Formats: sequence, C-alpha cells, structure tokens
Amino acid sequence: MTERLDGGGLSPAESLALIEQQQGRVERTLGPNIVLLYGTWGAAWFLGFAMLYLAYRGALPLVVGGLVFAGLLLAAIVVTGVHSARATRGVRGVSSEVGAMYGWGWMLGFGCVGAIFAGLGRVGITDEQSALLGPALSLLVVGLLYLGGGALWRDRVQYGLGVWILATDAVSMFAGVPGNYLVLSIAGGGGFLLAAAWFAVRRRVVAP
Repeated sequence: MTERLDGGGLSPAESLALIEQQQGRVERTLGPNIVLLYGTWGAAWFLGFAMLYLAYRGALPLVVGGLVFAGLLLAAIVVTGVHSARATRGVRGVSSEVGAMYGWGWMLGFGCVGAIFAGLGRVGITDEQSALLGPALSLLVVGLLYLGGGALWRDRVQYGLGVWILATDAVSMFAGVPGNYLVLSIAGGGGFLLAAAWFAVRRRVVAP
C-alpha cells in the first residue's frame, strides 16, 4: 500500500498519478482527438493502398483503385482539417503560432513534392517509376514532419511513429510495384491504427 507523507500530504507516487490524470483530462478537453486523427489516417492508408495493390494485381480497374484511394485521402484531409480547426478554436499566443508554422510545413512539403514530380515529368518519368516514387516522396515528408512534431511537443509516440513511417517508406522502395502498396497498407496504415489503439487505451487508463 502506498504510504502518505507526514502531515497527510500525497506521496510521490500519488502525486505523479494525479498529475497524469489531470494531464489526460486537459488533453481530452483542449487538445485534438489523437485517436480520431490517427484512426482516420490509419484507415485511409490501410484501405487506400490496399485498393491500389489490388488494382495493380488486376483484381479491379486501375481507375477504380485510384479514385477510391484519392477519395479516402480527401476524406481524411477533411476530417483532419475540420477537427483541428474546432480543437484549436480560441487558441492564441505561442501555441497558435507554432501550430500555424507546423501546418505550413505540411503544405510546403507536399508543394515541393508536386514540383519535383512536375520536373520529373519533363524528363520522361515512367508510370512504374511514378508509382514507386510518388508514395515514397510523400511518406518522406510525412515521416520527417512527424519527427519534427514529436520533438517539438515532446511526444515520444509521434516521434516513434515518424521513425516507423520512414522505415516503412525505405522498405517499400525495395518491394517494387505493386509490392510497395502492400507494404504501405499493412505497415504504414497499420502503424497509425496501432498508435490510435495505444492512445485509446492510455485515455481509458488515465481517465478519472
């Protein structure tokens, strides 16, 4: 049994538990719903890349796989944008500035990917090369930004997820096409879903 300090105060263990409980309450009340965001992107990657894999294997038309993939990503972007806007409504000061700069990092990163592909298109990139490099460059941006976000907010899970995304990205390059889509579906989407599950369990544990 945990002993209290003299004078009826909380023991160090009880103080730590109380701090974690209050931190969890603040995160649930003021912060974005990480379970929702990670779960949304995990589902989009898992299903979207799986559809591309099946399309390249001939199980369904390529146009169908591409449209489903694009639709899932668009839905995930909308969910993320709407939820983040609501979660950060009224936030001012340094937190608002940091969040805005981080958000611009995403737009600039993917804008650069688009510019790279425009340049590659001018020198005659093949469809297979495009199918391999497109996801790889995009996940490179995602992984690096997750590393930066994890370091910025001292979030070890986000940082670890960034490491996992970069590792998955590297492995996918050696799987070829369409094997890269299968790797990104299972390892990439699965990584997001596992992170969402971890946060869901953590919220239940620290809930008052």
